[in-house]
Amino acid sequence: MAETLDELTYDYEDEGVLVRKQLDKIVLTKGSWATLMFLYQELDKASGTFRAPKIAIVRFKKWKGAYRKQSSFNVSSEKQARQITEVFDKWYPRMSAATEGGGEAAAEASGEASGETDGEAAADTAESEV
Repeated sequence: MAETLDELTYDYEDEGVLVRKQLDKIVLTKGSWATLMFLYQELDKASGTFRAPKIAIVRFKKWKGAYRKQSSFNVSSEKQARQITEVFDKWYPRMSAATEGGGEAAAEASGEASGETDGEAAADTAESEV
């Protein structure tokens, strides 16, 4: 178990063979609950080569002096990463407006309010692209 964030890695071995290798790591938040992003590759056992890189966002909790994985989310493709970025770009201005006291009125004034939520629109987009 890793006691510091520097010791955390996303490498994984199976029977002495490296099947997941970490290419990079970024610490997003520190403390007793830490969030890290890993750039990694998985081994294609059939060919013996590593597949295209992927991204994982992982939450760790420090318990009894060591970090333990609590949850993770794997970004499955560049397309999914770009969709997530688009949602962030759309939602954060609305969140700022709401905290500044604008709330629904600010969303309506900016033309963003409709009968369909962004989550529903994103779900519709994701379903139509499958």
